[in-house]
Amino acid sequence: MQRRAILATALAAPMLAKAQSTWPSRPIRLMIAWPPGGTTDILARVIAPPLAVLLGQPVVVENKGGASGAIGTIDMLRQPPDGHAFSIVTSTLVSAALITRQPYHPVNDVTPIMHLCNTPNILAVTPSLPVHSMSELIAYAKANPGKLSFGSPGIGSAVHISGEMFKLMCGVDMVHVPYRGGGPALADLVGGQIQLMFGNGSSTLPFVRQGQVRALGVTSARRQAFLPDVPAIAEFVPGFDVVEWYAVVGPHGMPADVVTRLNAAILQVVGSAEARAKILDMGSEITGGTPAEFGAFLRADMEKIDRLVKRAGIKE
Repeated sequence: MQRRAILATALAAPMLAKAQSTWPSRPIRLMIAWPPGGTTDILARVIAPPLAVLLGQPVVVENKGGASGAIGTIDMLRQPPDGHAFSIVTSTLVSAALITRQPYHPVNDVTPIMHLCNTPNILAVTPSLPVHSMSELIAYAKANPGKLSFGSPGIGSAVHISGEMFKLMCGVDMVHVPYRGGGPALADLVGGQIQLMFGNGSSTLPFVRQGQVRALGVTSARRQAFLPDVPAIAEFVPGFDVVEWYAVVGPHGMPADVVTRLNAAILQVVGSAEARAKILDMGSEITGGTPAEFGAFLRADMEKIDRLVKRAGIKE
């Protein structure tokens, strides 16, 4: 996937040069449906400055958190589909809509632009919790039903899904505590107000490196290079595999030429050595690809998450 992104980057510059659209004709709003400090916000601030240089207009990052990203997402979807407002969204776009019955369809109401990257979640615990391994955590949770609380950026987020799958597959009872975003949830994890969190890899990793939280496992099927000594949860819970994806979407009905130019510009940005290094250091894997490829991925993901939600019995 990284090779494909790099190849697309090589083609991006001539595509941008040939485009004749008058877009963009004014500053662009990169609307983030989460508070500052989370992974989506970090990605936006990595991408926005070089994207503004390429497009010749300011790219202004706007944060509007709440309701598992629904408030900011709905605001973005209501903008004119002229390419001057778009978002970086997460897999929560799909899962929250299926669980909380949002007034938007995660496939039909958006314009797919690009699958940006994937990142696993990190199962992290507050240092005061007396567990130091996955096996100890599972045993502790079974011995203390309902006494452990896990935070998330909101109902239906991949972080929430990871926790619910852990409960289902381990046969444990834990209390879900939804927040307005990943940043506030991580702050409470550090402070001990919640005991654990299946935090997004990109935003949780700095806290792990600083010793403010203890990493016990990663939610991907295999161990990750950014935490080589931390096991995959699947080593203890066979079949456990939850990875959060990030993508760029706009309101439904964006002109095809604008989508093509925007896709090419973002590929050029993430293909640069500087941006690629920052994203990889966050624990994310760049994916890239065309708008059509992400559209197909989005439809398949909705079907997969729908099956998962029904199996786990996840409700609002």
